Amino acid sequence: MNAVLDAIALALVLAGALLCLTAAIGVVRFRDVPTRLHAATKPQVLGLLLICVAIALAMRSWPVTAFLVPVVLIQLATAPLSAHMIGRQAYRNGRLDQASMVVDELAEADSPEPPAGDPGRHDAPGGSGAPPRPGG
Repeated sequence: MNAVLDAIALALVLAGALLCLTAAIGVVRFRDVPTRLHAATKPQVLGLLLICVAIALAMRSWPVTAFLVPVVLIQLATAPLSAHMIGRQAYRNGRLDQASMVVDELAEADSPEPPAGDPGRHDAPGGSGAPPRPGG
């Protein structure tokens, strides 16, 4: 049974390492920001997940597994957030190819025009009409 678990762990480490390698190659080879972000986040996170599962199988220890769970959770939480922030900054800096975008949802959000309606009113419907007080 130990030999089978070790063989599975070896296969998972190899698969995870290959995914991390393809992520690194994709970051170097791809030309635009969205494809680089895709290459940097998706295969890298899955590769790390496979490697962590392989470590848990190879070590066969609950403390090791308990240590790996937060590592995976933090990676799953931070990779999409950082990719979103980098993509948003690339859009604002004009590093994205506008012709390749099918839908540009940020064009309306970043436009300098005020929204329709009275721009001086900041209250909710049914409010007093007075501007909000500083500090709350």
